[in-house]
Amino acid sequence: MSISLRVAFLAFAALLAGCATPPPAPLAPPVRLPVATAHSNAFYPAADDVLFRALGLVGTPYRWGGNTPDSGFDCSGLIGFVYRDAAGINLPRSTREMIAIRAPEVDQKALQSGDLLFFATEGGSRVSHAGIYVGEGRFVHAPATGGTVKLDYLAKPYWQKAYLGAKRVLQPDNLANNP
Repeated sequence: MSISLRVAFLAFAALLAGCATPPPAPLAPPVRLPVATAHSNAFYPAADDVLFRALGLVGTPYRWGGNTPDSGFDCSGLIGFVYRDAAGINLPRSTREMIAIRAPEVDQKALQSGDLLFFATEGGSRVSHAGIYVGEGRFVHAPATGGTVKLDYLAKPYWQKAYLGAKRVLQPDNLANNP
């Protein structure tokens, strides 16, 4: 998929979501110290599939323990479903297991579509929530009982305060085959 089509889709999604949400606050500095990553500006084709699948689930009801569109989603169930369905990647079921996977950590300033975001919403430094970064400072997540899967701004003070870090699960399919 071309980058211009991807940008047009993101702009359209932001326009639709913008009708119901306040404008984004400026990005706050990262909570964590910068982490260097190899391939921080690389483009991964599977990221488009993850991006579109995650955005397509916005509005799906929240359900604790849910992991399908029919049953609803909790945050880790949403992430597991999207990665399995869109990229063929099986991730652990809980946020605590997800944050521990062997994948590159990503500085907040270097986030790319498809990166996993981790939050400590109960205070402290223990992960309790996660989402999928979709670009333009936004992420998709299943936030709470009684709610739905939603598109949110990472720059909101609530999310900045709870932010723990990010991991890049999507890697190049095979660098040796690239021209």
